[in-house]
Amino acid sequence: MTDLDFLRLIQRLFGQELLDESILGLFFHAPEESANPVFTRAQIAAIGVLGFAALGLFYARPVLAVQIFFAAVQILFLTSVLFKLMVSLVGAGQEQAQPVTDEEVRRLRDDELPVYTILVPVYREPQVVGQLVSALKAMDYPQHKLDVLLLLEEDDAETLAAAKAAAPPGNWRFIILPNAQPKTKPKACNYGVFFSRGEFLTIYDAEDRPEPDQLKKAVVAFRKHPETFICFQAALNYFNAQENLITKLFTLEYSYWFDYLLPGLDRLRLPIPLGGTSNHFRTRILKELGAWDPFNVTEDADLGIRACANGFQVGIINSTTFEEANSRYGNWIRQRSRWIKGYMQTALVYNRHPIRMLRRIGLKNWLGFQLFVAGTPLLFLCNPIVWSVFLLWLCTGTKALDPFFPPLLVYIGLFNLIIGNFLGIYLNMIAVYRRKLYSLLPVALINPLYWLFFHSIAAYKALWQLVSKPFYWEKTDHGLTSVNAPH
Repeated sequence: MTDLDFLRLIQRLFGQELLDESILGLFFHAPEESANPVFTRAQIAAIGVLGFAALGLFYARPVLAVQIFFAAVQILFLTSVLFKLMVSLVGAGQEQAQPVTDEEVRRLRDDELPVYTILVPVYREPQVVGQLVSALKAMDYPQHKLDVLLLLEEDDAETLAAAKAAAPPGNWRFIILPNAQPKTKPKACNYGVFFSRGEFLTIYDAEDRPEPDQLKKAVVAFRKHPETFICFQAALNYFNAQENLITKLFTLEYSYWFDYLLPGLDRLRLPIPLGGTSNHFRTRILKELGAWDPFNVTEDADLGIRACANGFQVGIINSTTFEEANSRYGNWIRQRSRWIKGYMQTALVYNRHPIRMLRRIGLKNWLGFQLFVAGTPLLFLCNPIVWSVFLLWLCTGTKALDPFFPPLLVYIGLFNLIIGNFLGIYLNMIAVYRRKLYSLLPVALINPLYWLFFHSIAAYKALWQLVSKPFYWEKTDHGLTSVNAPH
């Protein structure tokens, strides 16, 4: 019996059980850590009480209600900017650090390397599958020790045909997922984990181009650290950075996030929300944690926080995977609204019992989680309101707003407007240095517009979907760029 025959037999005999476990496994084993349901009864009650209290205060004391709202927003904005500045400066101090050196990689012997599983979830992406096959063939890792699982949906015959036409090596296995909801990437990855053979496991998207030595660097990192380190995250960046204004802004954001912010979080030992790909896991511990939550549409960030909540750590490795940056506005909004909705889901999940969570992870980690995961969507939602009030005052010079903004609140607002936005721009400016993307430096000046007309619009769409269709996976189209991926 061949591996393919055995695979088909397993799916025929246990296909429904595997599918049920892929979808509901985390919910059954650790329901408090599952995003299904999105809101608990206690949270619905708390939101209702707070909402009625806010309406009551606005009715009775409208001036005080508006003052409290804007004071909270300004304090949140100021705290968030100062927190990110501190983390980024720590990350910048690690700019020359190499968690894994080239010498350590060279000392690895191929015959001592473990089997490494690569999960590749794809859905309706026939145009990029061939490029992915070429990229993984170029990995500096013994092919007979690579266990590559291409995860395909049952109703996606076009991508399956393209994958077969690309003639992948014999170490690739095609896993066909039964057609079931939710049709999400984490569900596909959970299904693939059942068939994984590797001691370590990573995920790549169809458009990914990882650096060839990335798997070896991950092996070194795992061997250098205790088993409390469940995952190492590689950096993500874009190969089509110069294509248009959107890709330039996106590249600045990713360069700042993965080259400065995550290294700072790593250095400070704060929770690290994982990126969607190129996160490398100890397979055994990943399974013990329940793998991914198929009801969370930002399953990577959720898993990073869940690791912290269960006493594990996430580190980073100095390797990069290059992806295709969204070059179209609508496509960008779809992708970012899904990410923000996932952050909202994650914030709700781990704030079901905030005091218990505080005791589990400690004050430092708890505050980092609140500012990073819970605070980010709130800032995006509040941003248009604050800017609208400022522009109304600037254009009309009205005195009608004076009662709502006492001097102290005005001073904090002006500080945030001038210094806060300057620091936000500065943080994006420093993103160009590690990768020498100096041509992107002027683009950082328009980041306030990027936050307002990109992130905030995506955040309101995410909020609407959080209520109307929380588990809907906004599909991001790939293969739209005219820039050739690196070989």
